[in-house]
Amino acid sequence: MPSRATIEEVASAAGVSRSTVSRVVNGSTAVSPEALDAVNAAIQRLNYVPNRAARSLASRQTHAIALIVPEDTTTFFGDPFFAAIVAGITGALGGSDYLLNLLIASNDPGNKMTSFIRNGGVDGALIVSHHTSDAFIDQIADAVPVVFGGRPAAVGDNDYVVDIDNVAGGRTATAHLVQAGHSRIAAINGPRTMLAAADRAQGFHATLADAGLVAFAEAEGDYTEASGAAAMRQILTVGRPDAVFVASDLMARGALTVLNAAGIRVPEDVALIGFDDSPIALTTTPLLTTVRQPMYAQGEEMANVLLARLAGGTPPQTTILSTELVVRESA
Repeated sequence: MPSRATIEEVASAAGVSRSTVSRVVNGSTAVSPEALDAVNAAIQRLNYVPNRAARSLASRQTHAIALIVPEDTTTFFGDPFFAAIVAGITGALGGSDYLLNLLIASNDPGNKMTSFIRNGGVDGALIVSHHTSDAFIDQIADAVPVVFGGRPAAVGDNDYVVDIDNVAGGRTATAHLVQAGHSRIAAINGPRTMLAAADRAQGFHATLADAGLVAFAEAEGDYTEASGAAAMRQILTVGRPDAVFVASDLMARGALTVLNAAGIRVPEDVALIGFDDSPIALTTTPLLTTVRQPMYAQGEEMANVLLARLAGGTPPQTTILSTELVVRESA
């Protein structure tokens, strides 16, 4: 990515002083029309973006932060994960002066959203459910302070991340199945474009290897219930496993529907473990054994880290939250 133009470069291109550029950027009226036109032209030509992270809190603050979700609206409103994340964020913001703006990047490669943020629409951003293909988030992180929920594809020296120990979660779920005597263990993984899904799969494979096993079969979903059902049907074309680790509760419910329709009993014939411990886990029959990830706490910690950054503090750059297995009836 090309380096961002500096305020000194803008001043040089416009033929004015650095302080004049600063006054224009900060909306001061103490600038001549000629200087204003020259500075704005230079800003546009150089694609200059003010470094809002370095500004004083008293300077042009919007008192708004953005929650950016690069998903479609159906996914956002249909997955309890996002509701818990938002609840945690709003809980943390309750004692502050900041308002939360929700930006869902549905059918938008980031152009409108990126322009809004780079033009000073918010003071900072929280980004969750990002994919390795979401290149536009780099532009956002270059414009305002950002905290990622889950690590981005390439973690930079200045990135702040609040993540779940997804590898450990995958290990815990798989170990439970192995210890119960299962050996034909399949997996329904999340999308390969998401590092959380890759980490859960890594934990799955590592634990099987420790036990001298290999995956019976694997299929990929996108964390939706329909994709879990499709993945389960794909696995059954290979044969019948005796256990399945599923990377989300929604996908696990979809898989359970397919197993029930095929007359395959859970857990008598096939044990089933999900991931999230969302309210979905309490809607299934049998009740879903699952890996609990602290979704509310993740949202809360993301907001706390961003608030600390906006206040000029030095919060930890990486925070990893633990998971735990919740044993119910399905495994």
